[in-house]
Amino acid sequence: MNLLIDMGNTRLKWATVNNLDFIPGNPIANTAITRKALIILWQAIQPPNQLAISSVGASQLYDLVISVANQLWPGITIIRAISEATAFGVCNAYQEPGKLGIDRWLSMIAGFQLYPKALCIVDCGTAITLDVIDNSGQHLGGLICPGLRLMKESLAKGTENLQLSETAFPFGLATNTDAAIHNGTLSGACGLIEFVLKTQPDTTQLLLTGGDAEAIAAHISRLAIIDPDLVLLGLALMLHKPS
Repeated sequence: MNLLIDMGNTRLKWATVNNLDFIPGNPIANTAITRKALIILWQAIQPPNQLAISSVGASQLYDLVISVANQLWPGITIIRAISEATAFGVCNAYQEPGKLGIDRWLSMIAGFQLYPKALCIVDCGTAITLDVIDNSGQHLGGLICPGLRLMKESLAKGTENLQLSETAFPFGLATNTDAAIHNGTLSGACGLIEFVLKTQPDTTQLLLTGGDAEAIAAHISRLAIIDPDLVLLGLALMLHKPS
């Protein structure tokens, strides 16, 4: 059995994998991560043979996770994923492959293994990342913009009279400011995706992941597949890569 950990900007997701059995665990918010919380989270699982980790978050949280893993399972093999030039049929478009965010890379290799066709992969998380792969697995490049919450927070911090609201509103033109902000940020995210899709063949499959995937998918004209575990699935693949 192996342990997979996806450390994002907002929360830590994890899963255990044993051959073909992939079992997601309960995610934990980064703000709630402590040594005690991680020990409680993992002390009852079967000791893993390997730990594969993807980290785009704070280095101190990464160090804490590694420390807890070594405490719970002395001698465990720990593998930190890095972006590569090629893997699992995907060719990285970056001239310096290691500079591509590891979460984006793992989503691409998992996505292309699951759906081996032209893909537009969008992670709708703290940041919105978008990457396009053609039918041959060639990465054509990508885009990054703030996620829905970051867009709202930037308005709240950068203006005197606009407040951050967590309320969702019916989609469309709004008749109050909170609704206008909610629908404006959602429209901005959807517009980014729609713009890219218009530049790609109609057969390109839209694949969404991340916490806001369902909210965004509901307002995109192209039918989307939602897969919340792309990064973790990419980690599972990485552990089985031939040496």
